[in-house]
Amino acid sequence: MKLHELSPAAGSKKTRKRVGRGIGSGLGKTAGRGHKGQWARSGGGVRPGFEGGQTPLYRRLPKRGFTNAPFKKELVEVNVSKLNQFEAGTVVTPEKLIEAKVIKNVKDGVKILGQGDITVALTVQAQGFSASAKEKIEAAGGKAEVI
Repeated sequence: MKLHELSPAAGSKKTRKRVGRGIGSGLGKTAGRGHKGQWARSGGGVRPGFEGGQTPLYRRLPKRGFTNAPFKKELVEVNVSKLNQFEAGTVVTPEKLIEAKVIKNVKDGVKILGQGDITVALTVQAQGFSASAKEKIEAAGGKAEVI
């Protein structure tokens, strides 16, 4: 195979459809839009969800639930197994977790979860703890403090 023998894969290149360029092109006169009507007009058509004047589906269905977005607390989750990299007796704070690259940033706080095991005695300060995480930290001889 030589460089001049290369060609694109079949069907990968499409030629642009040139409409309204005379009857001989096959797409002259109405340019593939048919005769008259809303779809033949410039800017014609209907918005998404329009059902010809019938009450649209999104208005027929009832509204449910609510959005708690402005008051939502977004906690970063850390499992107890990730805390083993700290030395015994260390006070682990959200700032220390960022320094150690366990987490990237603190949104509204840190919650410690109980997956894995912890072998070092640490004082862990966080905004929340799961019941199993608290048990495992205290079983290892550490303390779990809510800040």
